[in-house]
Amino acid sequence: MSVWTRIAEILSDVGDSIAAALHKLVGASNTAPENSLAFTIGMIALGAKMAKADGVVTGSEVKAFRQIFHVPPHELLHVARVFDLAKQDVAGFESYARQISKLFRERPTMLEDILDGLFHIAKADDLLHDAEIAYLNRVSDIFGFDEPTFRRIKARHAAGSFDAFEVLGLNPTAGDDEIRTRYRMLVRENHPDMHIAAGMPPELIDIATAKIAAINAAYETIAKERGL
Repeated sequence: MSVWTRIAEILSDVGDSIAAALHKLVGASNTAPENSLAFTIGMIALGAKMAKADGVVTGSEVKAFRQIFHVPPHELLHVARVFDLAKQDVAGFESYARQISKLFRERPTMLEDILDGLFHIAKADDLLHDAEIAYLNRVSDIFGFDEPTFRRIKARHAAGSFDAFEVLGLNPTAGDDEIRTRYRMLVRENHPDMHIAAGMPPELIDIATAKIAAINAAYETIAKERGL
């Protein structure tokens, strides 16, 4: 039985309620959180709410969602069902975010990855709308991140030129040694090889790969300016 078939069965058992499914699953499995049904359902649900945050679900946003989730063609109907249920669910996105936060309460890097995935969906139409930013900021708050952390995550997804210091979470007055130390720490904490070694799903590995690329680009920009 595929994971998508199992998800469909769970949803049927709880009356097609995403919120009820998450409440039932969180903490009820010995599976690593990133490989759990709760994570899969929660990420799809947050992605669906993200796509709808500006009032319109565009084709590019749906495509971006499918880029994050590697779904076999024969399972697309199951994914579409979860996606559509999340858009229609009377429960707000905040309840989904709280359940995901419980899954990864001791692993903030994983919660950053999830926010990165949501940003990927939000910017799929080449524009981050105010409503989408507000949505992402609220999810970030529920995940326990402060405003500087949210700005750092957001900076990785800025269109056009981006603030390299913001991406690294540094002040432009930071010294060269501080910049090098911060960069090495971020690479150590976010390198995709760690995700691969931990057996994490392809969705999170792809997100981590994009994250480390943004971190590297930011450091290279600063290093070139500073002559490091």
